[in-house]
Amino acid sequence: MSVPDLGGRRPLVSVVTPVHNGAAFLGQCVESVLRQTHPHWEYVIVNNASTDDSPDIAGRYAAQDGRIRLVHTPALLPKVDSHNFALRQISPASKYCKVVHADDWLFPECLASMVAVAEAHPTVGIVSAYRLVEDVVTLDGLPATGACFPGREIGRRSLLGELYVFGSPTSLLLRSDIVRGRAEFYISREPWTDVDICYEILKQWDFGFVHQVLTFTRRHDGSGTAASARLSAPILGRLALLRRHGRDFLTEAEWRQRTREVLAQYRRFLLRSLLNGREKAFWEYHARGLAAAGYPARLGPLLFREAGAVLMDLLRSPISMAGRILAAGRTRGSERSPAVPRG
Repeated sequence: MSVPDLGGRRPLVSVVTPVHNGAAFLGQCVESVLRQTHPHWEYVIVNNASTDDSPDIAGRYAAQDGRIRLVHTPALLPKVDSHNFALRQISPASKYCKVVHADDWLFPECLASMVAVAEAHPTVGIVSAYRLVEDVVTLDGLPATGACFPGREIGRRSLLGELYVFGSPTSLLLRSDIVRGRAEFYISREPWTDVDICYEILKQWDFGFVHQVLTFTRRHDGSGTAASARLSAPILGRLALLRRHGRDFLTEAEWRQRTREVLAQYRRFLLRSLLNGREKAFWEYHARGLAAAGYPARLGPLLFREAGAVLMDLLRSPISMAGRILAAGRTRGSERSPAVPRG
């Protein structure tokens, strides 16, 4: 994709990296910002009480380039709080805001291409693009001929499971006025808080997309995405987001039908988890997650009991058990969605 000429207008982009013990990849992250073809940016690196070399690495870059600022949190903050603290550091003069996680990085045309779409479409509040997750390109599915899409249609298709284009904060460019307009940008403490805020924004704004790979997301054992995957947060996130935002984007009939579908998927997921002997922390996490999502207190125990009852039936009939396990395995691929982005 060629980057349109902005006619001499160079909107200021506030790039933000919250970091806690991210020394292993922070240098690559910073270097990717320095290589941006869009020249008008500031870069705020927020050190969240790191005990490794992260502050020293960030400090060296800040000493070499006046566009880079190193800010320290007053104490070790939970992940969501550290992100909110970081976003409060952006310049009042910035027009756009770009988060890049300390273990991710940006391709050189990332800022220029995303800003071009936002500048061409003033109704766009979020801009996304294809991303590279290690060696796999994701966030596809939108028509290649379009750059601006109705926010409510993106929200609707996402809730119906037809589309996933949000990625993680690294994947998105935001209008700074939207960020500054919220006292706490991320309001949920759950792993799907990144997606939650996208739905909130799309209730009032349209969605921009660049048909080009512009960001890199790293998967490793210490990443937030990996932690969410270990607890199988994605399907719980689908339930929570459907309950919170479903009626804002779907008809009542669509919302009820989709809720039935996702609950059925969740029951099968719980059964597989029982068969796999998942640990106590896993079950406690899902019980808390259902409660935090606003589902009735009886729903979690009911689902768990249903899964247990099905398991007992299967144990009484080994032939039936084998068939159902095979069926569950066949449906697993159709139920899998991209991991809910990091908080």
